Amino acid sequence: MLGIIGGTGLYQIDGLEVVKEHEIETPFGFPSAPPTQVKYKDSEIIFLPRHGKNHNFLPHEVNYRANIWALKKLGVTQIISVSATGSLKEELKPGDLCIPDQYFDHTRGKRDYSFFGNGIIAHISTAKPSCEVLSSDVLKAAKELGIDIHEGGAYACVEGPRLGTRAESSFLRNAGCSLVGMTNIPEAFLAREAQISYCTIAIVTDYDCWLDDPKQHVSVEMVFETYGKNIEKIKNLLKKIIENPLSQSPDYCRKSLSGTVMTPEDALNEKQKEILSCLKM
Repeated sequence: MLGIIGGTGLYQIDGLEVVKEHEIETPFGFPSAPPTQVKYKDSEIIFLPRHGKNHNFLPHEVNYRANIWALKKLGVTQIISVSATGSLKEELKPGDLCIPDQYFDHTRGKRDYSFFGNGIIAHISTAKPSCEVLSSDVLKAAKELGIDIHEGGAYACVEGPRLGTRAESSFLRNAGCSLVGMTNIPEAFLAREAQISYCTIAIVTDYDCWLDDPKQHVSVEMVFETYGKNIEKIKNLLKKIIENPLSQSPDYCRKSLSGTVMTPEDALNEKQKEILSCLKM
């Protein structure tokens, strides 16, 4: 089943029939909002607003572990994240869409990054953190609608909630990053720990603050204005993705825990077994 995580400005998708809201508590607490099972034509998906229904949570306050765990428990095998981002490259213009294939962690350690630890020892590979097969399905749907999407590049995740300095923006540009946002880490890595395919549809809302012209520097007003102008394009793309059959996930996503857990099962307590059992489903 496909899961869609809506970012800033995307709290619901119009035109989808609500089947059920799932009130679910996880070993890590409650998700940002009850995941909503919705139907479009002959397909059902799970939708979850990352920041809550009324944008209740700052990026570092989002319970990423509970969000991914809840989606996994409900049978989600593939996740598309929709995220507002700043551009670190001149060719990525405000209003453009991009699917990054890499993630750069520039957060500050305030977030719970892993399902592992506290007695569960495992190390997953994140050399290819974005699912290329799921990304191809997104690109195919976009092509059918005549929507242009930039392919590839690295999404740099910063802590927030403040907007960055010019020095930070320039640092990330010089590090080879294409986009900057506040939410896709640890989300992408938790999805991999849960053996869920993951990719991001990034909406470029601004040029961050690396340009010389101060009128181009990012502001909250700029983010919401650009996002609002493009929200219908995003919703139409998501509907086309839901309508189309999705390809099977590659082994590096759906079997990512194979050989990675180092703790013997008989050394785990009941809660630890519950955690691993769900991740391995």
